[in-house]
Amino acid sequence: MSEQLEKTKRKEIVKDIILKLHQGLSAEEAKDRFVKEVGNITSTEIAEIEQSLISEGLTPEEIKKFCNVHALLFESALKDVAAEEQSPAHPVYLFKLENREIEKLTGSLRELMKGKDSYESAQFKKKAKELLSELAAVELHYTRKEQLLFPFLERYGFTGPSKVMWGKDNEIRELLKSAASKIEESDLSQESLSKHLEPLIEEVEGMIFKEENILFPTSLEKLKVDDWVEILKESDEVGYAFIEKPKDVGALMKELKTAVTEEPQISGEKAISLPTGELQLTELMSMLNALPVDITFIDKDDRVKYFSAGKERIFVRTKAVIGREVQNCHPPQSVEMVEKILASFKEGKKDAVEFWINFMGKFIHIRYFAVRDERRRYLGTLEVTQNITDIKKLEGEKRLLDEGA
Repeated sequence: MSEQLEKTKRKEIVKDIILKLHQGLSAEEAKDRFVKEVGNITSTEIAEIEQSLISEGLTPEEIKKFCNVHALLFESALKDVAAEEQSPAHPVYLFKLENREIEKLTGSLRELMKGKDSYESAQFKKKAKELLSELAAVELHYTRKEQLLFPFLERYGFTGPSKVMWGKDNEIRELLKSAASKIEESDLSQESLSKHLEPLIEEVEGMIFKEENILFPTSLEKLKVDDWVEILKESDEVGYAFIEKPKDVGALMKELKTAVTEEPQISGEKAISLPTGELQLTELMSMLNALPVDITFIDKDDRVKYFSAGKERIFVRTKAVIGREVQNCHPPQSVEMVEKILASFKEGKKDAVEFWINFMGKFIHIRYFAVRDERRRYLGTLEVTQNITDIKKLEGEKRLLDEGA
C-alpha cells in the first residue's frame, strides 16, 4: 500500500511541475525540482500523467507545445529504464529498426551542413535533396504508428498519444515540406537553410526519443499479445519505412503463444433482402469494394463502423480503426472541423459537405453525407473519397458504342 501511495505522490508532484512549466517555470528549474522531489519515473507513469492532464482540461495543443520540454525533463530518468523488445518480428522492434535508419539520415544531414561545400553549389543541393527525399519515407513510420498503435492504446483508455504525438508528427511533416522547398531556391544561404534543417533534425530525433522512451514502453505494458499480433498483421496494409517487412511472421505468433485469427469464411450465406433487391453477402462485399471510391461509415455515436477495402485506397485504413471514435482518427488540427461537420449533420442544418485537395500528385475529392432514415433521424455519416485526377481531364464525349471501336 505504501508503495502505491508513494507512486501516487510522485505522479502528483510531476503533474504540478508540468503545470508550473506551462505557467512560466523555466525548464532548468523544473528539472532541478524533478531530480530533488521525484528522481525516477516510468514511461507508463508519464503517459498516465499527460493523459490525466488532458482529462482535467489542459488542451492537447498546449501539451504538444511543451512536449519537447517534457521529454527533456524526464530524459535522465528514462534512459536507464527504457524497455527493450528483442523479438525480431515484434512491431516495436521493427519501429526501432526504422528509427536506427532515420538516425542515419539525420546524421548525414548534420554532416552535410558542417561541410565546406557552398550551400549554393549544385553538388550540395543534389545531396541535400537526396537525403530529404529519403527522409520523407518517415511518413510510413508515422502513419503505421497513428493508424495502428494509437487505436489499440485508445482501447485501454489512452487517447493522449493520438491527441499530442500526432500533432508533433504533423509538425515534422510540415518541416520536411518546408526544407525540401527551401533547397530549390537559387539564393540559398547557410543561414536560411539552417533555419529549416536544424529544427527538422531536432524534431525528428526528438520524436525518436519520445517513441522509444515513452510511447513504446507504455505500449508494451498496456497492450496484450493478441493486440501485437493484430498490429503485425495489419502493418502490411500500411507498409514499412527503410526496412524490409518481416518474413517469419509465423515465428512471432508461435513465440507469443497465440494464433492468427483467420478471416471469416463466408459459407452457406443467406441472402440480404433490401427494399430494391436481394444480394448475397459475398456479392454485397465485392460490390462495395469494386466502387471507384473509398467509403467509410461513422455511426450516430461518432464511431467508425465500416470501411470499404478497394485495391487502391487513397488514405490508409486498417481494421484497428473499427469502433474508434472518429475524432481520434484525425490529426488534432482537424478535429474541430470534424466536430462542426458532425454537429451540422446531427442538427439537420446540412446534409453534405465537400472538400478537394492535392495529395501525393493526385487531385482528391472528399465528400461527407449525413445518413438519415425515412423520418430524417440521423443514423451516421458517410465519407466518400475519390481520385478525380483523370476525370478532370475529360472532354467531349465517349459513348457506349465507342467502347468497341
